[in-house]
Amino acid sequence: MAEIPERDRPRERLIKRGPKVLTTRDLIAVIIGRGTRGRGVLAVSEEIKKVFDERKQEVTIEHLMAVPGVGEAKACQLLAAFELARRFRDQNEGFRISNPEEVLRLPDVEMIRHRQQEHFLAITLNGAGEVIHARTLTVGLLNASQVHPREAFADAITDRAAAVVFVHNHPSGSLEPSAPDLAITRQLMEAGELLGIQVLDHLIISKNGHRSLKLAGVL
Repeated sequence: MAEIPERDRPRERLIKRGPKVLTTRDLIAVIIGRGTRGRGVLAVSEEIKKVFDERKQEVTIEHLMAVPGVGEAKACQLLAAFELARRFRDQNEGFRISNPEEVLRLPDVEMIRHRQQEHFLAITLNGAGEVIHARTLTVGLLNASQVHPREAFADAITDRAAAVVFVHNHPSGSLEPSAPDLAITRQLMEAGELLGIQVLDHLIISKNGHRSLKLAGVL
C-alpha cells in the first residue's frame, strides 16, 4: 500500500467519502489490508475479485488460497465479509410493500441509486405484499432486447410470486422516463397480465429522487 499516494488509498478514500465510491477491487483491498512482497494489495485484490466473479456463491477457502498472497486468515476474512453481506441482503425478504416509498427502503434499491451504470431490478412479492426476493436482471444501457419478459418473469414464476415491482436507476440524475423505459414497461405489463403476475410499479431512481411510472399514469 505504501506505493500508492495516501489520498488514493482505498481505506483513506472510504474514510473521507464512504464505501459507495470504492470499486469492488478497492473494497477487497480494504478487507485484506496489504499485499505481499513484490505484489501490491491492488494486484492481489484484482485476482480475488476474479475468483468471486467466476465462482459467485460457490467460492471456498481453497479457491481463495489458490490466489498468490492469500493465506488462510485472509481467505477467512473474505468469506466472512461475503457471508455478512449476503445476510444483510436477505433482509429484503419479508419486507412488506404497499407504496413506492417503501420500495425505496430496500437495501438493493438504495444500493443502485448512485451507480454509474444502469441497473434493472425485479422485486418479487407474495400475496401479502411481502418481498420474496430482489434481483438484478441487467447492468448497462436498457433496451428491449436486454430486459426480455422471459428473463424478467422467470424468477417470479419460480418464486410463485403474486406481483412484481421493477426498479432501475438513471446515472444521469434525470427522472424522466425514456422511450425505451416506456416501451419496456408496457411490454412487461402485457407479459404480467398473461402470466397472472401483477406489475405493481416501475420506479426510476437517481441521486435526485425517484419517479413512479404508476403514479405518472404509465401503468
